[in-house]
Amino acid sequence: MTRRFLTAPAVLADQVRRWSREPERGDVPGWVLITIMTAGLVAALWIVAEPLLTNLFTNAVSTVTGP
Repeated sequence: MTRRFLTAPAVLADQVRRWSREPERGDVPGWVLITIMTAGLVAALWIVAEPLLTNLFTNAVSTVTGP
């Protein structure tokens, strides 16, 4: 049985050959959709939460500083 020892350049060359045969293109439309949906959820939550958070902050500050 013959063992084959690969050097770092040989391993790198083998990886380059594999990558050139099967290029990885990713899922760009999927990531764009996820980003847009996340931004939409944040905007929707912000619209609902802004008055509540403003009121909470105003009450907290007025309690600390006095009447």
